[in-house]
Amino acid sequence: MDGMMSIAHIPALRFGEAYQSLDLNDIPDCRTGEVLARTSVVNAGLIRRDLKKVKQAYDALGQKTVAELVEISRKAGELFMGGTLPLGDDTQSAEQYIENLSATSGLPQVMVRQNMEKIHYVLGNTDTVLAGLSRGLDLSVLDKGIVEQDGMAYSYFPTSHSLGIILPSNSPGVNSLWLPSLTLKIPVIMKPGREEPWTPFRLMQAFMAAGCPKEAFCFYPTTHEGSGAVLEMTGRSILFGDAKTVQKYAQDDSVSIHGPGFSKVLIGEDQIDDYEAYLDVLVASVARGGGRSCINASAIIVPRKGRELAEALAKKLAEIQPRPLDDESAALSAFANPAVAESINARIDDELQGSGVEDITARFRQGERLVQLNGSTFLQPTLCYADTIDRPLARTEYLFPYACVVEVPQDQMLEQIGPSLVVSAVTEDRPFIEALLASSDIPRLNIGRVPTAFVEWNQPHEGNLFEFLYRRRAIHVSRSEDLA
Repeated sequence: MDGMMSIAHIPALRFGEAYQSLDLNDIPDCRTGEVLARTSVVNAGLIRRDLKKVKQAYDALGQKTVAELVEISRKAGELFMGGTLPLGDDTQSAEQYIENLSATSGLPQVMVRQNMEKIHYVLGNTDTVLAGLSRGLDLSVLDKGIVEQDGMAYSYFPTSHSLGIILPSNSPGVNSLWLPSLTLKIPVIMKPGREEPWTPFRLMQAFMAAGCPKEAFCFYPTTHEGSGAVLEMTGRSILFGDAKTVQKYAQDDSVSIHGPGFSKVLIGEDQIDDYEAYLDVLVASVARGGGRSCINASAIIVPRKGRELAEALAKKLAEIQPRPLDDESAALSAFANPAVAESINARIDDELQGSGVEDITARFRQGERLVQLNGSTFLQPTLCYADTIDRPLARTEYLFPYACVVEVPQDQMLEQIGPSLVVSAVTEDRPFIEALLASSDIPRLNIGRVPTAFVEWNQPHEGNLFEFLYRRRAIHVSRSEDLA
């Protein structure tokens, strides 16, 4: 590849072997419309035929020990960060990867680098991450079949011989969630996001270059039907999508769903008078990473002083303005598809008409919410104030820095906020904290000055990959004394 001038071909991978399809999908520069890459699109029938042989991939990966795979992960992290790796019939340097991904996804280059660092951390610390997920289990049990630890015998069996992954296009950082599966000896069957094939393909190439068996990787750019085939043919899968996409699988325990998070910040009665001291936490919760994640806050619930807080926070958020994608101070992502931004903007404006909700940021931002810059389409941060939590805009999540401030008495918050992927509770009120800890609607709870967007990889905000992929086996090994 010569910089960003030639059109790259990103092939499918069938157990590590490159496959070029006659059906190609164009991936354009979101600013100019110029085609930067084409992916080989495979159909559902090919996926189903391939995945009948997935046990061979599981067996190939099983030839490595966990310790060897930890070292392979570490090497793969270094190659991902700085290596020049295969890309179809050509190669791609780390800088070319950053430029390509930014251009096709709308993510500023500085954010691409930040996400690379997250991925690099997970790959370089896979043993620490898995120790957290497995609660310190000696993972050589996956090599030996049985280990004795703390005077007890342990044995685990896989819930599946493969992990299917249906990825989004909103952030490369989501790839961190599936990476430890390889150290757990489970091959991956990947359907990449339409605008973001770059990261998973580069990661797979890094792993293969580091010594991971190539059979462990299937990479299938495909259709909606093809995505269904991946979910159908893998015993365990991770699905990213909007509420409509994930609803079909809501009761399927074999699918780990990553849909809208509806994450929230709750400020207690004991802290609301000092809300100005927490504005940095609120800004990070709403806008970190461009506001694209399910762990970005979409609502801020306070017992009183809601309008005051909303005005102070809106001023801060209005300072975050669109910048060119190569600007190192860029903090907003462009939309790969301008029509999506236009639709979201129109939906918000429609909901604001006579609804009891006000866009507070409209008073402080420069220009309209929807803006164009250097050919890119942005939505500027938007903070609303609602007179009741039942307003649609108080229960909505969007792919940009958006949130709604609502007043709810503290003793009614938990019964009114609904399911929330992450809650950051700014309070020192012990009874309130105990009520939060007892809630079954909060998978991840932060207490104090912790943004909702804060991540610790050994404490996942959604699911436990080790427990998803392995189940403990009841086992007893006879000893001579057992026969006495």
